[in-house]
Amino acid sequence: MADRPLEGFRIGVTAARKAEEQVALLERRGASVVCAPALSMDPNRVDDAALRESTEEVLGQRVDMLLVTTGIGMKAWFAKAEEWGLAERLTAHLNEAEILARGPKSVGALRRFGLRELWAPSSESFDDVLEHLRGRDLTGKRIVVQEHGQSLSMVAHALRRQGAEVVSVVVYRVEPAADPGPMFGLVELIAGRELDAVTFTSAPAIAALMQVAGSMGLRDEVVAAFQADVVASCVGPVAAAAFDLWGVPTIWPPDRYRLVAMVNQLEAELPSRRAGLSIELLGGHQLLLHGEEVLLDGAEVKLSAAPLAVLNALVANPGNVVSRPALLAMLPSGTAGSEHAVEMAVARLRSALGTRAIQTVVKRGYRLAVAP
Repeated sequence: MADRPLEGFRIGVTAARKAEEQVALLERRGASVVCAPALSMDPNRVDDAALRESTEEVLGQRVDMLLVTTGIGMKAWFAKAEEWGLAERLTAHLNEAEILARGPKSVGALRRFGLRELWAPSSESFDDVLEHLRGRDLTGKRIVVQEHGQSLSMVAHALRRQGAEVVSVVVYRVEPAADPGPMFGLVELIAGRELDAVTFTSAPAIAALMQVAGSMGLRDEVVAAFQADVVASCVGPVAAAAFDLWGVPTIWPPDRYRLVAMVNQLEAELPSRRAGLSIELLGGHQLLLHGEEVLLDGAEVKLSAAPLAVLNALVANPGNVVSRPALLAMLPSGTAGSEHAVEMAVARLRSALGTRAIQTVVKRGYRLAVAP
């Protein structure tokens, strides 16, 4: 059992890319795996004509700023530029711009083509790229946004409100799986709470699953299952943010947002949940959760429904920030639908666990103060 820590656990996998690698990692640890790709095996389909037109538009005028969202997108763009004999010209043109990149994969792709970013957030979140730009006067700035598989029209709109001229380069669009049958089956398993966890390596996979659940009339059942019994395991916070809309608590690796780290986290997380979750808080206090029972340093803590819902969301990501909208969505029905209700629930939770147990992260949300 020691070398098969996931023995007896049943885990759903939604990935198409690297699915075999992920399944092998989980099965090697003893898990029973249900594989249901949410997206096409070839999700990154490039529209050559549209991309060529966008590339010519970029080259036609100066570029003041380039926002890079994905490494795979930049690689695909430059691969096409090389086919068209435009790669050197594109590199030289973009070298004159201020370049912001979403994360290390984007940075790696940039440097591969002789480009260097001026700044990238440690969070790998594109929202933090926008936060970095918020408040700046972008009047007259020509900004090129390399889109990922989903439209960033709201990003372009936000930048235009700051005065920028925005050119969106759509390198590829994510396509749903050619055979939706396995995904329909996975949704039924989640709704029936027949899985212990489901893994997600991208935000579009989450959107695809929720779309299928909606088409089956099972969206509420799926959300309820994720909130109570089925762990939504994400490769990182960017994917996890796609669940905020539904009030689904998620877990993701705290340090490295990679496949192996996600599987390693499940290896530790699932057995501990079955036995009861134990967390060491700042100050050496021990928090134990088993179902609706909460113990602090061995003493039972009585919590009403709203503070307990907030605590469950925070312990799902100990040490990581959970946004106010996500916490609001977790509150029981009948709770006042405003962020004030979240603040009241947090205040009651602090009263029960101690004021230092829950930390406020300005403009972002709250997190459980765990021991380092």
